[in-house]
Order: sequence, then C-alpha cells, then structure tokens
Amino acid sequence: MKNIIAFAGSNSSDSINKQLATYAANLVSDVEVKILDLNNFDLPIYSKDLESAEGIPDNAKKFMAYIKASDGIVMSLAENNAAYSAVFKNLFDWLSRLERKTFQGKPMLLMATSPGARGGASVLAMAKERFPRHDANIVADFSLPSFNDNYLNGRIVNSELNKELQEKVKLFKNAL
Repeated sequence: MKNIIAFAGSNSSDSINKQLATYAANLVSDVEVKILDLNNFDLPIYSKDLESAEGIPDNAKKFMAYIKASDGIVMSLAENNAAYSAVFKNLFDWLSRLERKTFQGKPMLLMATSPGARGGASVLAMAKERFPRHDANIVADFSLPSFNDNYLNGRIVNSELNKELQEKVKLFKNAL
C-alpha cells in the first residue's frame, strides 16, 4: 500500500491549513496517511554558523526521513505577510541544507488557505515557483479562499470548491 504524508506550513495549534491538509489527504483512497505537525519538529533558527558548529539537527533529519519514506506529499501552506510562515521557512532552510533535492521528486498536492478571499494565493505562487528547484513534483495545486465560510464541520461546504479539490486529489492519486 502506498503511503503519503500531509502537513501544514504552520505551527498554529488550530491551523486552518492543517485542517485542509488533513481533509485533502483523507480524500486519497487506498493509501496510508501520516499527518505531521511542525510542532513535533522543533528546530533552532537556521544559521550557517550554527550548522558549522553543531551540524544538522535531528528533527530536520527525522522530517526528511518522512519525506523519503513517503510516496507523496500533501502540503497546505500558511501565509504570513504574503510569504511562508517563519516555522515553515526555517524547516525548509534546514531541509534544503540536508538535501538539495528536498522534496525528492515525490508527487505533491500543494495547497493554501486563509480567512481572506485570496486563499493564500501569494504563498502558493511563491511555492509553485520555488519548490521545483528543490525537486518538487507538483502534480496539482489548490487554493481555498475564505476558509471560515467555505470549510465547516470538517469539510469544504462550497460544492464547486469541493469538486475542484476532489479533481486535484484524483490527479495526485494517479501520480502516486
């Protein structure tokens, strides 16, 4: 059986992006899903000097092991000031020092959501441009605007958006 990892680029305890990543990952049929929480991978702020003095932290190595062991990645990025959240950027910095091909060519469903009408469009665009340079195989992407209006009781309630996500999930599943 194939296995996928799903996570949010957020360390918020009530992350809307974690809710979306979990929802989307559970739409993928016939796979084992492992939900990762960035709070379980605490890392010091990346610096060249720290890396020289202490090497790559174990939590970065553990996260990379999940990527390597997976058959696919479902990721939903939080948007802070039109960019990655600090916790995700820091993880990404450490991972890219460990493995230049950070995403290992794994099929990826890349998503973002926000309370606003743009649905994390800026961070999604940034990631779509940057991640392929780190061996991301983005097979589908999805933006969920106005999270609080469109996601209720553990699911997307806007039928058009839910249908769009299901189509993206199908593309992702077929790429596994």
